[in-house]
Amino acid sequence: MKIAVMGTGAVGRTLAGGLAELGHEVTVGTRNPETTAARTGEGSFTEWAEANPAVGLASFADAAAGAELVLNATSGAISIDALGQAGAPNLAGKVLLDVSNPLDFSQGMPPALAIVNTDSLGERIQRAFPDARVVKSLNTMNAEIMTDPRRLADGDHSVFVSGDDADAKQTVRGLLEQMGHTDVIDLGGIETARGAEMILPLWLRLYGSLGHLEFNFKIVR
Repeated sequence: MKIAVMGTGAVGRTLAGGLAELGHEVTVGTRNPETTAARTGEGSFTEWAEANPAVGLASFADAAAGAELVLNATSGAISIDALGQAGAPNLAGKVLLDVSNPLDFSQGMPPALAIVNTDSLGERIQRAFPDARVVKSLNTMNAEIMTDPRRLADGDHSVFVSGDDADAKQTVRGLLEQMGHTDVIDLGGIETARGAEMILPLWLRLYGSLGHLEFNFKIVR
């Protein structure tokens, strides 16, 4: 599958690398490819790209235009703006997998949720791009577990999906299962992304208590 991963941060890089290893044709989207490629040194995108030569780099618009599935891994605060730069026509009819969270760091750590209770970032993205088929998933775990769930309990933990389009959710389910996720729970329509996003305050406190990111949730039933 041709996949555009929007965002060059840690989550975007991890997902792009993991999806490429699974055989997908992956392009990372960024605001300005020349500026991104010019950053050098330890931890830079350029250093990462040298270790992941199969992954391409393009503008948000060019990456989305050539993709079958668009994955939003930008910071939640800028997601709608970044997807706007990708262009509504380039998102129309495509599965848009949103893994971001609407975190607000203005009051320091831990961050709060900028959108809560009666709305969600997933819903706002769907409203902003009504012709895209938005699916919320993978936002309740760290990036390494997203791409390699078997590192915990052989993958026996839960991942949630929310979205209005059944076929789009089935596409995402197939991708999740290819990654190794064994317990995919369909929460329902895109409005159920509110619940998935509201897990983050608990996730952040668990991170603070445990002192590491190597954990996830399991729904026992």
